[in-house]
Amino acid sequence: MKRITGHSDPASASATPSTAARAAEPRHAPDHARLALGFADDAGTTRLMRRQHFGPLRVQKPLYPEDPSICHAIIVHPPGGIVGGDQLSITAEVGVGANALLTTPGAGKWYRANGEVSRQTVRLKADAGATLEWLPQETIFFDAADVRMEHEVELAADAAYIGAEILCFGRTASGERFTTGAVGQRTAIRRGGKLLWFEQGQLEAGAMHGPLSLDGQTVCGTLIVVGDGMDGALLGRLRETIGALQLEGRSGATLMKQVLVARYMGQSSLAARAWLHAAWAVLRPAALQREAAIPRIWNT
Repeated sequence: MKRITGHSDPASASATPSTAARAAEPRHAPDHARLALGFADDAGTTRLMRRQHFGPLRVQKPLYPEDPSICHAIIVHPPGGIVGGDQLSITAEVGVGANALLTTPGAGKWYRANGEVSRQTVRLKADAGATLEWLPQETIFFDAADVRMEHEVELAADAAYIGAEILCFGRTASGERFTTGAVGQRTAIRRGGKLLWFEQGQLEAGAMHGPLSLDGQTVCGTLIVVGDGMDGALLGRLRETIGALQLEGRSGATLMKQVLVARYMGQSSLAARAWLHAAWAVLRPAALQREAAIPRIWNT
């Protein structure tokens, strides 16, 4: 599970309509959008072999900013934001020996619910020897959003996966807070048929300040890496790298055999992005045997 417009940093806060303006807009019939992608190895080149869509979800063209063996796909949601009742479904399968990176062109914006729940379901699969990265840019929840998000990953026993998200609750730079609404999440990751990671929960706006929730922070980030080649030395290097950034906020990381999980909490999505880029630069070479190459779309 994201796109800078409207988060907690002032440079882009003015570019997105206010929540009040959105509330005044006529209610529309909910969008039901689906996107199905399939990648396959073709003599050392990863090709986008399947691209099916229904509704406003697209991948315009496969990109190869690193080399032909890894395909970058930018998932576009033309409406630019999700409102109450919208349903998004994304599936992607990476075939044997193929490599794919999925990202987005900007921040994902979830507007007020208007009495209806919005949903996003992501199902990813990587076959033998494949690598898959799910790296959307920031996700912004406007006040009164009511969202449910499901994320399922199925990996072959020797496949590798990196998944990340940055969640921004409200647009604090514009004086907008996430005071009402809820965000529910469920994440499951399997490798070789075994469940390696599962978490679920629901964050109610009124409980954000609790010590077992966000403890008053408005931005949180998660990075999950599944693969081989991760050990205590790598974990120590990650912690040292993050500590050297001297970012405002709090972060931590835990290694559990095949799974490494890193977290960040703070008040700025720019700080969260710096944290994510630094962590990815450390972990990607170890898990995917590939140096971190920042997608150009992240800098536009």
